[in-house]
This record gives sequence, C-alpha cells and structure tokens, in this order.
Amino acid sequence: MDKRMISRFRKPVLYTGLLALAVSVWSFQDDLFQISKNLDVFASVYKEVNINYVDDINSAKLVKTGVDAMLDGLDPYTEFVPESEIEDYKLHYVSTQYGGIGASIFLRDKKIFISDVFAGFPAQKADIRQGDQMVKINDISLAGKTNDQVSQLLKGSKGAVVKLTMQRGTDAPIIKSLIRDEIKQPNVVYSGMVSGNMGYIKLNKFLENSANEVTTALVALKKNNPNGIILDLRSNGGGILQEAVKIVNLFVRKDVQVVSQKGKIKEKNFSYSTVSTPLEPNLPLVVLVNSRSASASEIVAGALQDLDRAIIIGQRSYGKGLVQQTFNLPYNSLVKVTVAKYYVPSGRCVQELDYAHRKDDGSVIKVADSAIHEFKTKNGRSVYDGSGIYPDIFIKQERFANITQALVSKLLIFDYATRYRNTHADPVDPKALSLTDEEYNDFIKYLDGKNYTYSTVSEKMLNSLKTEATKEKQFSEIQTEYDALKAKMAASKKNDLQLHKAEIKQVLENEIASRFAYEKGRYEANFKYDKELAEAVKTMQDKTQLAAILKGVGDFKTIGKPVLAMAGKKVADKDDDD
Repeated sequence: MDKRMISRFRKPVLYTGLLALAVSVWSFQDDLFQISKNLDVFASVYKEVNINYVDDINSAKLVKTGVDAMLDGLDPYTEFVPESEIEDYKLHYVSTQYGGIGASIFLRDKKIFISDVFAGFPAQKADIRQGDQMVKINDISLAGKTNDQVSQLLKGSKGAVVKLTMQRGTDAPIIKSLIRDEIKQPNVVYSGMVSGNMGYIKLNKFLENSANEVTTALVALKKNNPNGIILDLRSNGGGILQEAVKIVNLFVRKDVQVVSQKGKIKEKNFSYSTVSTPLEPNLPLVVLVNSRSASASEIVAGALQDLDRAIIIGQRSYGKGLVQQTFNLPYNSLVKVTVAKYYVPSGRCVQELDYAHRKDDGSVIKVADSAIHEFKTKNGRSVYDGSGIYPDIFIKQERFANITQALVSKLLIFDYATRYRNTHADPVDPKALSLTDEEYNDFIKYLDGKNYTYSTVSEKMLNSLKTEATKEKQFSEIQTEYDALKAKMAASKKNDLQLHKAEIKQVLENEIASRFAYEKGRYEANFKYDKELAEAVKTMQDKTQLAAILKGVGDFKTIGKPVLAMAGKKVADKDDDD
C-alpha cells in the first residue's frame, strides 16, 4: 500500500477524531455556560430579595431553603449540612459518642421527662428513672424549653458536674449531681443465648466499630457452643458500607466479593471483597429483616443470601440501593451526595424507588415490574432486583389493635410502668416476667377515668356511611338501624381490653422490664412473643428445611418476581447513608 492510500485512510480517522474533540469541547463549554448562567440568576434573585423584601430576612435561612429545595428534586439522601448542624450530623451518621449523662428525654405538656436511661452511665448510676420529670439543670429552669435546648444543656465536656433537679411523682424534688461521661451508644444493643441454644446478636446501626462489636459478641457466643447464629437487622436503617463488608466477612471466606458500587464517574466505581479468614464460616446462620431494614442492612442480608450463606427471615426490606459520599464545603459545611448504586454478589441492585424518572407532579415511582430482572445466587436460586431483599421465609407483620396503639400513644402504658417501678422495690427478671390476671386487672382499674379514645375500623366505616347517606338525604331512613348498630359497637368496644389482652400484656411487660433492666430488659421480655425469632430457631433446628432453602428445592425457595407486588411495603421513617 503506497503513501497516498495510507493518507486516504488517515484523513477520515483524523476528521472523526477532531469532530469528537470539537463536540466534547462544545458540550463542556455549554455545561459551563449553563452552570454560570444559573448561578448568576440565583445570586441575582437572592440580592434583589435581600435588598427589597418588605420585612427583614434571615439570609442564611433563605439560602439553605433554596439549596434544600434544589437537592429535594434529586433524592432524600442528597443533603446540605450547614456548620450549625455538623455535630448532630456526625452523631447521627458517623460516631456514636458524646459527652452527657446517658439518658434520653421527651416533651410532654410543656414539661421535660426522662424517656430512657442507658445502663452503665451517670443517669443510671444516680438512680434517675424513666418517667422522672426534669425541672432544672444547673439551676436553670426548663419551663418553656424545647427538647433540643434541654439536650444542649445536658451535653458537654466529659468530667464536668451537672446539677439536676428532678420530680418523681408527688414526692419532694430530688437534687442529683452527676459527672458527665463519654456516652457511647453501642451498635450491638443486645447479644446472648436464646432458646434452642442459639446465639443472638441485635445490631441497631452500622456506625463506627459496628463490625468490631459484632466480632466481640460472636466470640463470646461461640464459648457457649451454639447450634446456630441469629443476626437481627430489623429496623436497622444502615450506615457505613465498609462496616457491612467486614460483618459479612465474619461468616464468609476470604477473597469473596460482597458488594460493588457503580456511578456516573468511573472513579466512584469500587468493588469490596472479604479480606480475612472468617470467624464462623460453618454454623447455621439466619438474618432477620423487616420493612425498615435499609442500606447497609440490605448489603449484609443480600450478600449472605446471594452467597447462600444465610437464611433471610421476616418481611421485605426497604429497598435502598444508593451510596452517598460527603464533600467539604466552605465555612465548615458539607454536602452529602448520592454518587453510586450498590450491587450485591448476584449482580442485583435492591433500589426500589426510581428517583431519576419522577412523575410530572414530582412524585417518585417504584421500579416498574417490566424493569425487574432475575438473578441467581451461588447455588442457582432465583432472586430479583428493584425491590429490596425478599426473605426466604416470609412472616406477616401483624399490626397492634387500635386500643393498644391508643394506650401507647397516650403514654398510659408508659405511665403505668413508671408507677409499677416506683411501687416495686424488688428486681424483676425480664425473661420470667409475666403479668398475672390480678396485675392486669390492676392496670384496667388504673385506666378508669383516663382518656384513651380511639376509633375502630368498623366505627370509621359507620361514620362514613352516615356522611354519604346524609349527602344523599337518605339518613333519616336508616337512622334507627344506624343508632342501634352504633350502640352495639360501643358495647363491643368495652370488651377490647379483654379481647386484646395478650398484645396489651406484651407491650406492658416490655415497658415494665425496661424500668428494671433498661434496653436489655425490653429484648429479653419480648423474646417469648417474637415470631420471627421463633421461626429462626425452628428453621436452624430442622436440618432438612435448612438444606432445602439453601439449595433452592422443595417449597422453601426464595419467593420471587411473581409475588413481589403482594409483599407489604412500609415506608421507613429514618434513612441512613452508606
């Protein structure tokens, strides 16, 4: 081939390359122009409003409102954090440490009360109890103060003295002097042996040291030669992705991919694999999840399911498959941005809501059924993307009756548990706690004259019937029957305290147990009522069923795409980032 022929071939290639470069430069310049234009518009609007608005404005608040509105159009996890909120952000998303007394509070009738006391910290050591009213802090009256204002007064440097004036019932005020300590809320809130000689670990979040805490709990449980391990991730909203990888590594051999993340920018694409020899690669393992298990919880559950290392029991998880990264901004502020989606070992992404394709009204839709794909676990079981983690064994989540919810929301169960604690000096064993009929009847007597009004579903339907009949001017024709039915419903409603006695006792026992043994007491008192926990124990005791699920045979296969729409979905009230 002569030089002229070579030249003919080179020219089109050269022209194509120059054209691509020109398009790239033009596109880049156009992006810069759009950015500059929009920033100029934003600054001009802010300037004119700041100068000309009829009333004085808070400029910092105005800008934050604008930034928040801009980010709200992306997803709930991309957010701006101003300097004033940095410490709260770190406590919620990164660290679990702060200087304080080890108690949580709530506002009730414009008064501050203790809602929870944490074992081993100053409040518990000083015998401050749930239900105590906090009147003063360092002689500063708390009248009219908000929860946040009181929290700021309680928190401070470790070693400083805090003087508290408390009111317990009708007794004279109690004055306590506490020394602030470093309050470190654990990620693992409970671990111990449960029925069937099974080890149980309750992990509440994936913040700093969560993997170390799970490791410590697992080492302690192994000394009891357990028949299996139950990892409880129910209502765990997530946290740090790397901690999730380390926890999976406790049960899975070295050099196995756990999760990968993929984003628009190639530099944000990573793959995370196990790096250590597992602590427990062989014991039967169950992971408990529910509709509020999200993010890092779904990485752990999804990876262990995809690798056929664990059985997943409970309800379908939340479906958050997005990864966030924080970027520092001027003046000690930051922005948390969704930079990628994560994918568990089978290749599926659990993200359920499609934020990129909102409706015209701005509402978010779920990933369409037509866009859901089938994937295979290590053993060939079918699993699906776009819908969270669906359990291998589904347990229907039952709602408490309206009366039980009313007793809780009106704080009557809380108040009775406080009364019970203050009238019972002897310690209570949470695992053995079971209210007698006499004690339950005492609770019913306590409710006399108390307001715990609530509407049943039947009453709501009956009221709706009256409304519609009145609109159609037919109510007079059915009023006699309406009044009779309403009277029967009222009479039936009086029996609700007996009809729903079992679940009311459950909630009441849990609350009473917390008065004597704090958070640990709540878990131990509830073990006998926990259906998912009972199913976990039963499953690991049945070696045939266990093998059938993990091999994907028989009636125990993971329920897949055909029934995804049937799975109940609840919206989590808390979202943590990865």
